[in-house]
Amino acid sequence: MTSTSNARTVVVTGAGGGLGAQFARAFAALGDRVILADIDADAASRTAAEISSTAAVPALAVHVDVTDRASTDALAAAAIAVGESVDVLINNAAIYGTVTRSPFEDIDEGEWDRVMAVNLKGPWQVARALSPHLVSGGRVINISSATVFSGSAQWAHYVASKAGVIGLTRVLAKELGARDITVNTVAPGFTLTEASTALIENAAEYGVDRGAIRRPISPEDIVGTVLYLASPASAFVTGQTIVVDGGRQFI
Repeated sequence: MTSTSNARTVVVTGAGGGLGAQFARAFAALGDRVILADIDADAASRTAAEISSTAAVPALAVHVDVTDRASTDALAAAAIAVGESVDVLINNAAIYGTVTRSPFEDIDEGEWDRVMAVNLKGPWQVARALSPHLVSGGRVINISSATVFSGSAQWAHYVASKAGVIGLTRVLAKELGARDITVNTVAPGFTLTEASTALIENAAEYGVDRGAIRRPISPEDIVGTVLYLASPASAFVTGQTIVVDGGRQFI
């Protein structure tokens, strides 16, 4: 995508651990320049150092608060300092493992606002900041959740925020399409990350019996779809949501 080399500049938010770290590792393995953005600067730095020690190109850790305009603008500046433009943006940062599960009537208003700010305002803020620097033929990939399609009791704020990501994706696809930039959503099922295993007991068994493929979902299962959406093979795919959950539900 970039004219200077075959290496792309890829920005991944929430890349300190979990799915975000796996995405960053996968792109770095392809020889892409990866910017790992996270509010946990130490986690991002550790993952970036690990990637840099094995990949052909260095990885850069950037502290970012996706809810803050000045912080996302600083992320954009750091990204273009690395690659002059941005080829791929993956909006992965979200509040997930620390969300309090409770009936919708009892959700703390402050927690509702915080979940919406990170999970929904965050992708908008980051896309807004990086939009001027996205190349023609660029890719924006937003991470939602398969629970949007089935609902999840006592998790109204999380589910609503991730449903909003799908709506945001469709609008961005319309607005950025004129620049030949695609915008799509990946909606993973319950994936075994550090946050997931801390969230629920017997996480490895959760939902397995409902799947067409009856095994737990690993982060590696999600990576392939993200790589596809970032590749030339998906150049005419935009505004879409791809559920990756081993067939636990069909839409």
